[in-house]
Amino acid sequence: MQVLAFGIAGCMSMDIVEILRKGRHAVHAMDVQFKGERAAEPPHRFTTVHLTFVVKGEVPSDAVRRAIALSHEKYCSVSNSLRGDITFTTEFEVQP
Repeated sequence: MQVLAFGIAGCMSMDIVEILRKGRHAVHAMDVQFKGERAAEPPHRFTTVHLTFVVKGEVPSDAVRRAIALSHEKYCSVSNSLRGDITFTTEFEVQP
């Protein structure tokens, strides 16, 4: 389950940085935190996933919001491989 969490966080992070850089935004670094809840009964799958992205650089919030949506909805094969009934949420912060 830890590998799956790293996979989701890594896949979306790489997508987001790539999308922002293609948009000519100066991304200097990015951190991501993963929080998930698992079912009480076997197979103890994730029932909720929450990612918090901290983008460092002079990047408009609208661009970050769009990059997260594109990654989650279109590009990240890991997050798109999860069951559709998982509650998947994100938030972000931009730091100069």
